Amino acid sequence: MTICYIPSPSISQLTLGFIHIRFYALSILAGILIAMCITTRRWKRVGGDFNQVLDLVLVSLPAGIIGARLYHVITTPEKFFGSHGDFFEIFRIWNGGLGIWGGIFLGSLAACALCRYRKYPIGLLADAAAPAILIAQGVGRLGNWFNQELYGAPTTLPWGLKLNYAATQAIGHSERCYDGLTCPAGTLFHPTFLYEMIWNFIGAALLIGFGKVLVQKLRAGSLFALYVMWYTAGRVWIEALRIDFSHVFLGVRINVWVSILVFLLAALCVILLQRSASTRDELVERLIDVTSDEKEREAQCTSHK
Repeated sequence: MTICYIPSPSISQLTLGFIHIRFYALSILAGILIAMCITTRRWKRVGGDFNQVLDLVLVSLPAGIIGARLYHVITTPEKFFGSHGDFFEIFRIWNGGLGIWGGIFLGSLAACALCRYRKYPIGLLADAAAPAILIAQGVGRLGNWFNQELYGAPTTLPWGLKLNYAATQAIGHSERCYDGLTCPAGTLFHPTFLYEMIWNFIGAALLIGFGKVLVQKLRAGSLFALYVMWYTAGRVWIEALRIDFSHVFLGVRINVWVSILVFLLAALCVILLQRSASTRDELVERLIDVTSDEKEREAQCTSHK
């Protein structure tokens, strides 16, 4: 008899008439709002303001969602194409399937494009957002708990996850023992989403706690690269525990290979960023000037109305 375990929720959504509100979506939304608050506070310290963060979110968020979905489609094409695929499932993102790598990549590209257009120092923005993104990713993992998905192999540890088989609306309900074996009733599983949540929160705390020291020694943008290194290092061992379906290469899950590659690229970025000619103080002065000019233009527009 199992005495200690983590229970799974009995519901995964709220139903208000014909409207279905999934806790997965609420978790992601909560993470985004928290990230905006943290990024804004850090951005203001280097001369920016809230409107700039809001504009960046409005541009990068849709791009990030598209990128996350595209990554999932590319890495699991059989779900959407071929004789057993459903092409229109590509657009049903509420059923799950968002790859963080694609989201960060396309979202970052969109943010960089706007920064270049508005002349915001990209490195300062990246450093301001780094711990906030980790926290947002951690909060978003709560959605996996409500969906009963992305858990790991069976375990006897006291913090093992116990599935709620009565919650048939949870999209991960059928993922148990994906290796084809039949798990005995009451089997507990590694709560890998919880591991990632804790890992992300620890990483955010480290970036915030040592941030003041690091920014004095490293060029702008280095904190973001360190965030990528921390996150990918965690994904290597967490991903290895998961049993949900994934393509493998040389016996290793694709996401593990991606994590290793991205980690190495981020480490290279840390090295290359130190060769930047612009100091952090120079970038702060530039941002202060840009923000001042924007506020002046806004004041002029308001006075002419």
